[in-house]
Amino acid sequence: MKAENPSHNYLKTELIEKLSALSFQKAIFPLGEPEIDNLIQNLEEINPNPQPLSSQNQALLSGSWKLIYASNGTVVTRKFDTIPDWTGIKIKQVYQILNCSDIGIVTCNCAKIELPLLGEWKIEASGIWKCEEDEKTALVSFDGFAFQATKPLNLPFSLPELKIPVIEALRNEAVWITSYLDAEIRVGRGRTGNLFVFQK
Repeated sequence: MKAENPSHNYLKTELIEKLSALSFQKAIFPLGEPEIDNLIQNLEEINPNPQPLSSQNQALLSGSWKLIYASNGTVVTRKFDTIPDWTGIKIKQVYQILNCSDIGIVTCNCAKIELPLLGEWKIEASGIWKCEEDEKTALVSFDGFAFQATKPLNLPFSLPELKIPVIEALRNEAVWITSYLDAEIRVGRGRTGNLFVFQK
């Protein structure tokens, strides 16, 4: 791991400050923030961990990561972006849980959604990252989805989780690049170059 330098710390601090100033909805919906995108790209160029998926970075990678920015939204938020505000449907949180294992990096992508009258619900997609030789690119496939009412009718209890497995023949692989990693921040890029910033 490279030692952090002053310019690195300055860029990261500036990025976190600008992201903190955004509302959650603006940060994760496809609106575009060129100034923020430029900051992220500058940070990627001085990545202290050029091989973020290597075994020596397992402790940094593992854990729960909150999505704090998506340059072009996410699969979930792009669909929700077309829903009018008056419906009262809101995405409250998007996060990713990573656990390193012998077969790859086990991932669980989660979103908490608030539905009028029905309360709060959690949606999960579970899968695995298969790391490529460059130790920054992974092929991601999902083997199951889960739905759970975490606060049905806004009551203080949750219902059992409903799990839906995906048979192997129907699983698709997507390219995911981890372009920046440190103890606090992780940046990922999808196949089309969309930027995703996560905070631990």
